[in-house]
Amino acid sequence: MAGRDLSQVDIVKVGTMQKPMILPMPGNENFARELAFARGGEVTAIETRRLPDGETYLRLLAPVKGRAVDVVATLAGPDPDFLRLAFAADAARAQGAARVRLVAPYLAYMRQDKAFKPGEAVTSDTFARLVSSLFDGLVTVDPHLHRRSALSELYTIPAAAVQAAPALADWIVANVDRPLLIGPDSESAQWVQAIAERISAPWRVMEKTRRGDFDVSVELPDLTGHAICTPVLIDDIAASGRTLIAAADLLAARGMARPVCAVVHALFAGDAFARLQAVSARVVSCDSVPHPSNAVPLAPLVAQALAGLASP
Repeated sequence: MAGRDLSQVDIVKVGTMQKPMILPMPGNENFARELAFARGGEVTAIETRRLPDGETYLRLLAPVKGRAVDVVATLAGPDPDFLRLAFAADAARAQGAARVRLVAPYLAYMRQDKAFKPGEAVTSDTFARLVSSLFDGLVTVDPHLHRRSALSELYTIPAAAVQAAPALADWIVANVDRPLLIGPDSESAQWVQAIAERISAPWRVMEKTRRGDFDVSVELPDLTGHAICTPVLIDDIAASGRTLIAAADLLAARGMARPVCAVVHALFAGDAFARLQAVSARVVSCDSVPHPSNAVPLAPLVAQALAGLASP
């Protein structure tokens, strides 16, 4: 991240220092370095490639026998890479790792937690069983718990859900003058309130109606008395971006300033990011998913959660 020298956090291919071993899957190297900086860990690497027949080759490049291994893999778009993640976890265990945990800053397959139509797969349950069979523990950030109250209702391994609210709050107070925090729906009220209370800022919550993946409407609450504030639209996941774009349009119609949009998980499908930028003063995200909007580091919070995670 900007302002932090990570040059001394090397990717190590050999060595047996008994620090936490942090193993990033491809594309997760930056977060792994941040995590090593926060924990005093050792970053190692894998060799992996797609074979001509479409299968995956994978090799751990450092000995893991007797070591505690934390595999870092954000799970945005998990389907193409999940087998590779499974191979890495299984290889570490087969080669004598004392413990293998998963650090998934973004945790996929949290939405389909019930069968809405006859015959539907409850993919949250299936995915949780797969992950629980591969790893000894799990740390993630703001999972989309909708009809479940805790990860323990899905996962049979020790699991910790880090809240990004403190990191978002610190970024907002340092970068936004007179913020007015606005959440997307009633489900967001609890964590929008937590951010607002941390920085002593006013907050409101919208009413959202979702009729399909790309068909969303919102209603803004009464914003009387906040005309001089800078609206900060906060959401946990931005995929289509429709909710945030609709809210920004309504704010403009009310004569409010262009909003700052702050999201935890920047999934941004298609042109969603460009469309949101066009109606916002700034779009920022936590670094749970690598994206050009990343501005809020989460590794220090994740490091704390790893340190406190119970052993299986």
